[in-house]
Amino acid sequence: MKKKTKKSQLVKIVTAVLITGFIFSFLLANNLYRKILKTNIKFGDGIEERYIFIESDSKFSDVLLLLESNNLLLDINSFKWVAEKKNYINNIKPGRYFIDRDMNNNDLVNLLRSGKQSPVKVTFNNVRNLENVSSKLSQYLEADSNEIYNAFIDVDFLKKNDLNINNVISVFIPNTYEFYWNTSANDLRNRMMREHKKFWNWERRKKASKLKLSFSDVSTLASIVEKEQNIRKDERPKIAGLYLNRISQGMKLESDPTLIFALKDFNINRVLNKDKKVNSPYNTYKHKGLPPGPICIPSINSIDAVLNAENHDYIFMCAKEDLSGYHNFAITYRQHLVNARKYQRMLNQKKILR
Repeated sequence: MKKKTKKSQLVKIVTAVLITGFIFSFLLANNLYRKILKTNIKFGDGIEERYIFIESDSKFSDVLLLLESNNLLLDINSFKWVAEKKNYINNIKPGRYFIDRDMNNNDLVNLLRSGKQSPVKVTFNNVRNLENVSSKLSQYLEADSNEIYNAFIDVDFLKKNDLNINNVISVFIPNTYEFYWNTSANDLRNRMMREHKKFWNWERRKKASKLKLSFSDVSTLASIVEKEQNIRKDERPKIAGLYLNRISQGMKLESDPTLIFALKDFNINRVLNKDKKVNSPYNTYKHKGLPPGPICIPSINSIDAVLNAENHDYIFMCAKEDLSGYHNFAITYRQHLVNARKYQRMLNQKKILR
């Protein structure tokens, strides 16, 4: 009888130990699952996608602060535990990372450790000068506008590529490019230079040579064509041909957009005679030939309009009085005056005085 009692007690003890072990294992497994594999990303209503931007030279404490300030995680402590176990604290990689709403801590740590960031798409057009494009690019990238600007006016870079501070903007070819968010200013500059060289293929180089224009000269003339005609693109080759005629004949370009650029008043709708007296190398009413550099970053369409300029005898043009966006062209100054008076009459009627 005593043997049966002892055996029964032993069974109870073993059973209790097993149950306790099972409960402990279950709780441990559940805790590990919650820390490692349970979704830990917080998405608010109406939010379709989220990114985090980890700056260069960030420490783990900076990443934690970033996650907290962006209210990205449901449980910051569980992320911290997984990050420490996977040694992410010593493998911080800067960049822009896409956060999936179904990510768990393990997914997130693996992503951040890998450095597999999502590139940004950078587009620029309708930009007037290097300051403007530097500011625009800094909106997409970690580098600030001063860093970008200084990279492009670096003396060694300009000398190596036969550029100067006035025409370096011709390096930019408007398009959509992909960059990593933490691309440095110098790497950005070098990428733009590679894209510039790729754009100027053999065919374009041959056409520029035939016109006796350098790449930056083509961009400068294209920028004038662009500003003269920013509505009717089909007219650009005709305008380019007109300016090439004036250059070949040793005439001043007398381009209103260059004058507006010189005045730095981009709200002007009507150029006055007093404006033509401004002292600036960009005043093509005073100085012969092309200005020192582009007055904007010209589009590919405008660059190709110069390279494929129409062959004609026009040397004068004036905006049409019907406000169609097209121009009246003339070979003689007398005919040009007739066209100009029509346009001036329309401006006066509509009380466009400036």
